[in-house]
Amino acid sequence: MIFVVLGTQKFQCNRLLKEIDRLVENGSITEKVFAQKGNSDYVPQHYEYTDFLVKEEFEKYVEESSLLITHSGVGTILSAVKHKKPVIVYPRLKKYKEHVDNHQLEIATDFSKKGLVLMCGEQDDLGQKIKESRTFSFGTYVSQRENVLQTIRDYIQEK
Repeated sequence: MIFVVLGTQKFQCNRLLKEIDRLVENGSITEKVFAQKGNSDYVPQHYEYTDFLVKEEFEKYVEESSLLITHSGVGTILSAVKHKKPVIVYPRLKKYKEHVDNHQLEIATDFSKKGLVLMCGEQDDLGQKIKESRTFSFGTYVSQRENVLQTIRDYIQEK
């Protein structure tokens, strides 16, 4: 199952939902698709969706997915990467009123350079990215959380 995630912010990303619909309709995607479409107002015609999921449901869909396609929400990307799921990031863009700036493009680029995700930019073919995701060797995420916490603990103890 391909899990499409558009987060919980107030912005739409109809562009991605429409492209997924097109790919399902023309047979490029034959696998089941489920989307958490957030505040997008486009209504998918060829796959199941919901507006929002509670955390437990979200985690269940991540675990059951064979591929996750998402906007550049860092939390969503990290959740998928921690579950060792292939991820295609489809960043929201300011010019389509999908966000206030293009920081999602920067996030997607950085994660892509590390080999943790595939980025689908405007000029890219999402169908091709999906095919590529099936053989791409994704990198492994290494959390720096404990190092940061230890640095903070050390700093506090010095005071």
